[in-house]
Parts: sequence; C-alpha cells; structure tokens
Amino acid sequence: MTPNRTKLLVAACCCASLALTDSGCNRAARRARRENRPAPPPVQRVTSVPEKKPDPIEESQRALQNANTLLNQGVTDIALQEFERAIAINPKITPAYLGIGQIQRQRGNLAEAVAAYARAVELEPTNFDAQYGHGLSLQLLGKITDAIRAYINALYIRPNDFDANLNLATAYLQYGESSAALPYAKTAVKIKGDSGPARFNLGAIYAALNDHDNAIVEYQQAAELMEISPQLLLNLAESLSYLSRYAEAQNTIEQLIRSTPTAAAHERLATALFRQKKYDESLAAFRKSLELDAAYYPSLNGVGVCLLNRWLLTDKQDMEIKEEAVRSLRRSLQIEQKQPMVMDLITRYGSQ
Repeated sequence: MTPNRTKLLVAACCCASLALTDSGCNRAARRARRENRPAPPPVQRVTSVPEKKPDPIEESQRALQNANTLLNQGVTDIALQEFERAIAINPKITPAYLGIGQIQRQRGNLAEAVAAYARAVELEPTNFDAQYGHGLSLQLLGKITDAIRAYINALYIRPNDFDANLNLATAYLQYGESSAALPYAKTAVKIKGDSGPARFNLGAIYAALNDHDNAIVEYQQAAELMEISPQLLLNLAESLSYLSRYAEAQNTIEQLIRSTPTAAAHERLATALFRQKKYDESLAAFRKSLELDAAYYPSLNGVGVCLLNRWLLTDKQDMEIKEEAVRSLRRSLQIEQKQPMVMDLITRYGSQ
C-alpha cells in the first residue's frame, strides 16, 4: 500500500469516529438546543444516613417519669412495669428501685419490697428514702434488729424526721429495749406535739418503764388527738390499775366494752372489780370473757382465783367450789404452760 493511500484511510477512520461520537453523545444536546430546553441534569447517587440511636439515660428517665405519673394516678400494675423497664435500661437508676419498693410494700409483698430498698441503699447509702423505706419494710416483715439499724442510718441523714424517730422508738419497744426507745419517742413528740399516735407510743414506752404517771398523761393526750382505739383504752386502764386507781380503770374499760366487747376487755374489767373487792361482779365479768373466748387463759385464771377466794371466805367448807377453781387453773395451764404462779396455786390447792 502506497503512503498516500495509507494517509487517506487514516483520515477516513478519524472522520468516521467523529461521526459516530457526534451521532451518539451529542445527539441529546443538539435535540435540546433545537427544542429550546435545558439538558437533563446528571444523575447523582444518594448515600443513606444511619439513624441516631436513642440515648439510654434519656430513655430510662422517660420510663421513670412515666412510672411516677402512673403511680400518682394509682395505676400500679403499669407503673411497676415502667419502673422495671427503667432498670432494664439503666440498672443504677435508684428512684426506680424506690418506686418498686413502695408498690410492693403497699401490696404486702414485703420480701420484694425489702429487696428493692436494699438495692437502692446499695446504690446510694446516703439516700434517706432508701434507708427509711428499707427500715419500714424490715419492721413490717418482723426483722426488728435489721429495721433498727436501717432507721438509725436514716436518722444520720435526717435527724429530725418525725416518722423515722417514731418508728425507731416503736421498733425498740418491740425489741424490748424501752430505755433505748424513750429518747426517739420524745423527739417524735417534740417534732409533732399534736400527733395522737406519737403520744400513744410515748405512753406505751413510759408504761413499759413502769412510769405509769407519765404514761397516763400521754394516753389521755392521745385520746384527745386521735380516734380512741380499743388498745388505747386498754393501756390506759392498765396504767390506772398499776397506780391502784381501780374505779377509773373500771370506768375506762366499761367505755371500751360499750363499743368493743372483747374477751380481753371483760378480763380487765373483772380484774379492776376484783381489786375493789367486788368479787361476785368480778367472777361474772371473767365468765363473760370466757363466753367470748373459751381459750382466753387469763380469764380462766381469773375464774380460778375468784372461786378459790370464795372457798377461803366460806372457811373451806364447799369443796365443789375449790375443785372447780382447780379445774379452771389446770385448763389455763394446758393452754399456756409458762405460768409459774398458776402452777404454784395448783400445787398448793390441788392436793387438798
């Protein structure tokens, strides 16, 4: 092939290439110019943006807020679920444990309440509500020693809290430590002098310390500040009896019997009558007590003592009276064996 022919072929190929390029790539642009409209924009690739994950702290706080709102509305089932959800998100959220403890205590699930408050105490030892709630739940569960310890911890945080002082005094009284209970009971009355329960509690502690003069004062003030309960009247009558104020004790118990005729009330009335040497009335009151509760052993003792007294006053002539007295005492001893004085009476008169 001659050089001139080669050049002609190369030129032809270039023209062909330009023709192909022009016919493919620029065709749309030429058409757009002819139709007097812009060319379509180039296609852009869209990149996806990852969704933002919820913040665990914010999520747990929302669950806690929902739970507290529901709790205040009395919707405790769902509130409990929300407290548990808050803990599942954030196991160190103390207020959620307090909420669970409150709900479980109110439901009577004391073991669960103790567990919830104990976890709150573990997380925040200086949280008063955690320590106090722990103590209250333990006291209701009957774990008095542990309750005392928790109440003391609560009072380290808030020394002048009325409920903590009152409940600690009550716990010490339950534990048999009346001397330890006294200062906390006095503090509770000092904080809230118009509280009937605080006055009642202080009176019971004075009575346990054999200070019946002060006990009567507190019981009487409690009666003016709160609804009079059977236990308040019984306690008042007992302190009056300890001070040999038997007529006042009788009047107090008769007031109680008019509203709440229990075996214990009739037994206390019988005792007050016996101390006033009203023996027949006393025996009738003891028998009335046993009509209400045949197994109330203090009244069985009372019947036995009244009958022995009658037997002695008749110069030991009526042996049937003595035998009935001994039977009543023996029946009492079958119900409650730890009665050394009753055993002594049976020993002394049972063989005669």
